[in-house]
Parts: sequence; C-alpha cells; structure tokens
Amino acid sequence: MNVLPQRNQPLYRQLAGQYRRSIESGVLRAGDRMPSMRAFMRQHEVSLATATESYRVLEREALIEARPREGYFVRAIASTLPAAREPDWQEAQAEAQFVGIHASISALVARWQQVPDALNLGGVTAADALFPGEALQKIAVRTLRHRPDLLTAPGHERGDPNLRAVIARRALAAGFTVHPDEIVMTHGGTEAVNLALRAVTQPGDTVAVESPCFYGLLQVLESLGLRALEIPASPTTGLSIEALDFALRQQAGVKALVVVPHLQNPLGCVMPDAHKQRIVELCTEAGVAVIEDDPYRELVESETPPRALKSWDTQGCVIHCTSFNKTLAPGMRVGWMAGGRWHSRIAMLKFAQSRLNEPLSQAVLAEFLQSQAHERHLRRLRERLGLQRARMAQGISASFPEGTRFTPPSGGMAFWIELPAGVDSMAMFDAALAERIRIMPGTVFSNSGRFERFIRVSCPGPDPQSADAALARIGAIAHRLAALASHSARLS
Repeated sequence: MNVLPQRNQPLYRQLAGQYRRSIESGVLRAGDRMPSMRAFMRQHEVSLATATESYRVLEREALIEARPREGYFVRAIASTLPAAREPDWQEAQAEAQFVGIHASISALVARWQQVPDALNLGGVTAADALFPGEALQKIAVRTLRHRPDLLTAPGHERGDPNLRAVIARRALAAGFTVHPDEIVMTHGGTEAVNLALRAVTQPGDTVAVESPCFYGLLQVLESLGLRALEIPASPTTGLSIEALDFALRQQAGVKALVVVPHLQNPLGCVMPDAHKQRIVELCTEAGVAVIEDDPYRELVESETPPRALKSWDTQGCVIHCTSFNKTLAPGMRVGWMAGGRWHSRIAMLKFAQSRLNEPLSQAVLAEFLQSQAHERHLRRLRERLGLQRARMAQGISASFPEGTRFTPPSGGMAFWIELPAGVDSMAMFDAALAERIRIMPGTVFSNSGRFERFIRVSCPGPDPQSADAALARIGAIAHRLAALASHSARLS
C-alpha cells in the first residue's frame, strides 16, 4: 500500500520514501541504476548532504546497494510472495483452556539435542558476533579490578542502584516515567513475566494471550496452572482490538492480558500506537492487568523510538517487562520490570522466588548503557539484521512453492511463514532436522491445535552462504510435501 510522504519529516526521508515506493511498486526494478549523486542533487534541487542521507536510508533498508566505481543500483525486492493473510477473529474465538504444551516442547528439544551440529534457524537470538562481547569483557575486567568484592559480597536487594538509575532515564525514550526504586531487576525477561503473572493471578484463572503466541509463555502459564484465552493477532498490526473487546465483554473472569507490542514472536509485527492506547483503555475499564512483554523494542526499524504500552498507563494497570537478552548480552540474563500498582507484591515474590541478581553483570551493563558505544551497537545491530532479513526474504521468495505466504517483519530476525495447503509443519520440522536444519513448527505456538501449516524461520547468523543453502533445502522440502499433498488430493 502506498503512503503519502509526511511533510513534517526531514527532506531526505521524504525523498527516500519516494524512491522506496517506486521500488516496492516495481517502477524501479532490481538491477536498475539509481541517479548519480550529482544527478540526484540537480533533479531534486537539494544539497549533497541531503542526497547522501537519502541514499543512506535506502541502503539501510536494503533497497539499494553501492557498487565500487559504478554507482548505486536497486537491489532485489525483498518479497515476491503474497503477504500473510489477516485472521478472521470471529471464527477464531475459543474458550479459555488449561495449557498442555510442555510435553510437545520437551519432545522437540530432545529431538534437537540429538542433532547438536544442526544449523539453527529456529531461534530468535542474534549470532554471537553481533553482540559487543569484547567491549563488555573489558568493562568487566576493569570493574573487577576496582570492585573485587562484587564476586563475594551480596548484591543490592532491589538491584544495582546505578543500573536502575540508567534504566529509569532510558525509559523516557519509551514514553513513560519510572522511579529507580520502582524497578525490580530480574533474571531475564521470562522471570519478569513469571513474576507479573504470579502477582495478578491464582491457579485456575484465565489469562488472555496473543495467537499465535510464544511457546515459552504457554509453558509459563502451564506451570502456574492458568487457563489461556487465545486472542487472534494480525501479521501486520498485532493483537486484534475487536477480538479483545469481544473477549473482555463475553468471557468472565479474565485476570490479565500478556501482549508483545513490538516484533511479536512469532509474527514479527509492530502494533500501531492507536492500538496500544486502546488496549490499555479496554483493560483498565475491565479491571484486567496488562503484562507488557517488550524485549524487542530496540530492534524495531523506526525513525523515532517506539512507545511502550506503559506510556498510556495512568492507573498503574500495566506491568512493563523487558530484558537485555535480545539486544545486548544474551549470556548475562539481565531483565527488569516496572510493576505499577503491583510493585510491592512483585518485589516480595522476587525475593521469595530467586533472591538477588548477580551484581557483576549489572555493574557492567550500567557502565555500557551510559556510553555512546551502546547506541552505536544498536544501530549496527539493526543494520546487520536488516541486511540479513532482506537476504532471507529474497531466499524464501525464490525457494518456497506457490501458495506460500509471509509478511516481512519490521525488525528483528523472525519470519512467520504460511505453507501451501496440505503441507504440515511437523513434517517440515522432521524433514529439515534430517538435513541438519532446525526450524520451529507452528503447532507449538498455540494450545488449541492451530497453525499446523505455519513455521517460524529466523536469520541464522554471520554466514549468509549457509543460510542461502539451508533456505534452498527447506524450500525443496516444502515443494516435495506440497506435491505429495496435491497428489493425495487428486487421488481422493
């Protein structure tokens, strides 16, 4: 869909948008030469700086590429396959039910462990090389030199004060204000969501979740004895507002909603601000706690920092949960949460459940987050992931059979792919693993037996050749299974 340029944007972004629309509509095709800098300046009557910035935007979006001594050229369009279909939320309504997903997840993990050298296209954590390991190591060594007691003395009860102060300042970019003393440090984002659920529910309660939903959340719900009410989500805008409104009016006793507003796993979608605001309004009116799981926000490709749902919270009804696992340091397992009206209970549950967080990692993160190196790292990470996504989208389009659908994500690294009719995701999983490739079957992203025809595939890491070959093999598997399904349909 074409979008008119926004006149309040800088001129270089308006110009980049014009060329973006020309590329997406096919007016400019792969391999076409872009105007030279001098021609661009003359044609649009702009300065060299404006022309340069316009091309940089298009380069970051993987729409054009520079060839030495030749100029700029249009790259291949990211996707030639149809976009993912929007769900029919009225047909997808289901009763809340106790979760029973853990056994199937455990079986998948056991299968993975039998093929330890398989190329992992099933995870959603960037390759080790994309994280600032060397910089963090230097800070850790320097920190221990000046504070050797960090390995022997107990940490602060609520978490490192310097880190909580830095987090409170950084929360302003997400649109909300939180005092350092209102922040609870956690062992990653999973503990934060676990604590939030324990604070607002009792065993047997109903929790609304997005559908499809990250299987790790379904495991948490099962471990707490909670019922899951699956609310359909769109591959472009996330949780259906209409379905949520209907569910809150028709389903009695919903205690909480867990939602991932930015780069939802597995859909990869980003929720519009109007939808975020409406979710907070609906849940506040219904007395339902909103648990905002937000680990991917800083991976969103956006001209301005995306606003958290918490920024629309005026009653303390939103519990904001996040971590640094996906953006900075997966091995440190450092997360945090702002509990709103449930802060005191969350702090008590945290102390009862896991006591204090390890202090060295917090001290290291506090220093790195305050440096310019952190912002440079995030820019590089987004750019590298953007290039990987563009390459992967091109590979999916080239390798998968007719009838495949997907919507390229707005950041991050995960693709949610709808397979042709008759192709089963578990059969895809089995065949791919036999070729030493890991993917995630869609069945694990729902507790109600849905998404049999979907798989989640992620950017694999720094070796693009391996990814290209793996996607070609997965595509060949999909072609073979689609042909078998078609043949069986003709026989029947």
